[in-house]
Order: sequence, then structure tokens, then C-alpha cells
Amino acid sequence: MQPIQFKTVMLMITGLSAILMSAILIWAWAPDKNRADLEKIYALPPSAFIEVLGMRVHYRDIGPLGPAKPIQQTIIFLHGFGSSLQTWDAWVPSLAQTYRVVSLDLPGFGLTGANPSANYSTAFINQFLSTFADQLQIPKAIWIGNSMGGRYAWEMAVLQPERVDKLVLISPDGFATKGFNYGETPTISPLLQMMRYFLPQAILKMNLKAAYADPVTMDEVLAQRYYDLMLAPGVRASMIDLMKQHVLTDPRPLLRRIQVPTLLIWGEQDGFIPITNAQDYLQVIPQAQLIRLPNIGHIPQEEKPQEGLNALWQFLKS
Repeated sequence: MQPIQFKTVMLMITGLSAILMSAILIWAWAPDKNRADLEKIYALPPSAFIEVLGMRVHYRDIGPLGPAKPIQQTIIFLHGFGSSLQTWDAWVPSLAQTYRVVSLDLPGFGLTGANPSANYSTAFINQFLSTFADQLQIPKAIWIGNSMGGRYAWEMAVLQPERVDKLVLISPDGFATKGFNYGETPTISPLLQMMRYFLPQAILKMNLKAAYADPVTMDEVLAQRYYDLMLAPGVRASMIDLMKQHVLTDPRPLLRRIQVPTLLIWGEQDGFIPITNAQDYLQVIPQAQLIRLPNIGHIPQEEKPQEGLNALWQFLKS
């Protein structure tokens, strides 16, 4: 029996590697999902759509619930990066007993999807939010935002203060953190660019678990929602466009201009934006106060909804 030649062994290894790589690509391949199918799941009533600056925007407008209840004020919810309006589902029913509660999928996300111009600048987002509010006849509101949505909310308070009655910032984006420095153009790795075409659900779920102090929070239902809406048409490309355009600048000169009552809600176990950043906000926003949430991560409205809601109600009633 003759020994197998080295060349033959190499050909076998190359063939097996090609087979393995093909299997991985097939496993990871994730084309966009059909919009109509997604809307049957995630845009049931009270969801609605409205045209804003060339985009078909998915939103919900609820409350106050109950017979002949007068509207006291309006709350506008702004979700974080990679999320959608459903992130507020656990808070809305309670708040809608008293307030008109509006939530929306922001440009680039959820069932709103991509901005046709691919513009996600501060100026555009501010124009978008003010136009959206005008079309819903909301001259002034309590703006509540989480993470990226928190930054959008405080930018609204800076650029259009007449529209903001109160401000609630939940682990807001804005200050430099590890890996995100002022004035630096973000570097989007080739691997991240491939997210447009390849997105294994198991890997996405593993990464999302880091947003919670208790990873058990990321159950199958929640993981499926994030995955489905990230595969909504154009969303992944929009996320990459947004990341390319997001250059941090020192926010302190802007934050000093905020003159409305401001509540910071922060999970002490936030692994995305550390709670130490809260002190930066407290030092520059004149009317800011902080509520710390022990054993909670970056998204308190999903992880332990009642604790964050209690903190919010305390602020609203004051």
C-alpha cells in the first residue's frame, strides 16, 4: 500500500475547507425579510403609518385610555440603536391612562426603515422629529429616549427648546467612551460591513445579551423580534450608514443650554454606556437628577420594566 502523497492531502484539506466555508456561509446568509410579512406581526393596531420627509414612518399614538379622560400632556418615546418602538411596550399601558403616548420607529430602523437620502445627521434627525410632531399636531411634549434615542431627545431640547416640556434620558449616548473618541470618524470593519448579507441569529442573540444585567432577559420572543426587525428591508444598510456619519463632539457646550427638568435613568450594570457617564450630564445640565437602577443593564424598560417605570412616574408627578 503506497503512502498518500502530500499534494493529495493538501487537495483533500482544501476541499474540506471549501465545503466547511460554504456551510458557514449558508448558515449565516440572511436576506431581508418581506415587509408585508413583518407588518402582519409587528404593525397590528394601534400601529399606523405616516409620510414624513419622504419616509413611511411606523408609529403608535395611544391614550389617554378610559371614558372622557382629558389629555394632560404628550410623551414621545425614542428608542435606541438597533431597536424599535416595541421596546416601550411594557411602559405604554400605564402611562396611557394619563398621557397621550407616541412612539415611533426612527429613521433607519424597524418598519420605518431607510431614509432614501441616507442622511442620518443631527440636523436631519432634528428636522425629522419636529416635522413628525407637527404632523401629529404636538407642539410640545415630554421627550423620553434610550441610548441613541436619548441623544436625539437632548438634541431636541438644545435645538428646539420650545418643543420640550420635560426630558427623560435613559443611558443616553453623547459623551466619549472607550473606543468612541471626540472628532474621530468611525471605522467600519469589513466584517461589520458584511452584516448587510450575513447575520446569524445565534450570534446576534449572544451580542444582544450584553445589553442586560441578567442575560436571561433575552428570551426567544425578544431575540426573534430584534432579529426580524433588523432584517426589515434596508435596515442593516441604514445602520452602517448611520455609524459612518456619527462623529462624536464634546456635548458639554450644548447640554449647558438645556433649561427643562431632566431625569437620568441609568442601570448600574450598563455594559454599553457606563453609569459613570451620568456624572458628566449632572455637572452640565442645570436641572438634572439621576435615578440609579441596581442590577439592571442598558435597557431597563425591557429588563425590569416596573423599576424604571416607577422612577419615571415619580419624576412625572413631581
